[in-house]
Amino acid sequence: MSTLVALARAQAFEAGRAQPIATVRHLHVHDRPFVLIPLAMAGEANAPLAAMVGTVASEPRLLVVSQPRNRDERFAFAAELAGQLVPYLESFAGETEAVPVDRGRDVRYRFVDAPQVWVPNSGGVDFLRLLGRSTRFRRVDGDYPVPPSVPLLGRWLTFLAGSAEMPGSALFPTTVQALMLHWATGQSGAEDNHLGSLLAWIESGAEAAREAERGPVAGPATDPDFDNHVLTPLIADADPGLPKVLHDLLLPTWAGMWRALDLLRGLPPGARVASRWDGDRDAYSAYVQHLAEDGAPQPRRDGAVAAAARLQRLENAAARYAVQRAFDDPLVMAEYRLAGAAFGGVVTLAAPDRVDDTGKRPVLRPRIMVATTETVRVEAGATLTSPARPAQKAKVISVTATATGYDVLLELSGGMGRKLVAEPGSVPSVGETLLLTTLSEAYRPGAAFPEPADTPWTHGGPPTEP
Repeated sequence: MSTLVALARAQAFEAGRAQPIATVRHLHVHDRPFVLIPLAMAGEANAPLAAMVGTVASEPRLLVVSQPRNRDERFAFAAELAGQLVPYLESFAGETEAVPVDRGRDVRYRFVDAPQVWVPNSGGVDFLRLLGRSTRFRRVDGDYPVPPSVPLLGRWLTFLAGSAEMPGSALFPTTVQALMLHWATGQSGAEDNHLGSLLAWIESGAEAAREAERGPVAGPATDPDFDNHVLTPLIADADPGLPKVLHDLLLPTWAGMWRALDLLRGLPPGARVASRWDGDRDAYSAYVQHLAEDGAPQPRRDGAVAAAARLQRLENAAARYAVQRAFDDPLVMAEYRLAGAAFGGVVTLAAPDRVDDTGKRPVLRPRIMVATTETVRVEAGATLTSPARPAQKAKVISVTATATGYDVLLELSGGMGRKLVAEPGSVPSVGETLLLTTLSEAYRPGAAFPEPADTPWTHGGPPTEP
């Protein structure tokens, strides 16, 4: 937990009301999301009990497994879920747009939109990941066949679960984590995973949250008291009243998720949210193409090279996402200012036309002086970036203490055009307030990994000769 989030939690506890910890929305919220609330049977591994699904708040659709231990009913449930979810996922595979690549020398195509599936919490992601694993390899012929939609559902669920691990992705978000990204409550992080309680802190306050804690859980696990006194007799007796009971159990969570989406839509989107959604559209487009070409299910586990490459992608995405959130949101950047990784100041001197001719050819290298009252923890030679000009680098030439703070002399490069005269507005002018940070959105090239056949036998490669 960061210092400012801890402070916000303390203020929320004192005020009895959730406190904002973001000034903008840090994820894309779709105009037509698919809401999915899974419910599992306790004591039975990955046994679906019910799901409430739909794309319209006023039209929830309930899917029920009357006997969760019956394998045939489980796969019938999977087929029914596929009938609701797969058409939604495929409905965006229509209109495409051209995207320039290779500096405009070529183009590629991607779909103009992508789906977004919301679940209440991370438990819902885990349950659907396991459901995908148990269905994507099922055979549609031979012994114990399943409908063709079942393995297709499994492949889509596995794709969505994989995207949920990617920092910044909005294809498969969880409601509680999206809310916790923007508000801090006066309760613990574990208690925040109760959607009803978290929403109450944001909408009404602590007293309402205490009452909400006694309400239904948001799945996929059920309440033990409900299991013992309500659910078990209904399943044992094959009671036809089971769907009505489960409908009433899930309906408050259904309503809460749509209220949460409205809360998130009320925040202005961050400047870099759209670019991350572009990345989601790229991922969706690539997977649709994969299904169209061969559609092979994802392997049960990655090989050594694939796992290392995926880990690197996740690490790079996490670093990039952290930087983008800070660049978009002053409240997030404030944490880096406290840690000394960023400071703000005013430009007091500027030489926008300075040219460095000490090398083989002259290059434009303007210099500016920034006066700040904040503590500066960077040294000469460090490279800084301003969120206002992310393509421009500022090299620290010197840091001089003054009576009120520090004077930081910076040499600029990049983001000013290709001539020896800077383009208008590309160099900060005297009097401009500037934020500078060690954070950077610069591209991080991937490492070179060996081919699987070139790895040692301990990592999947061929055995060595005796």
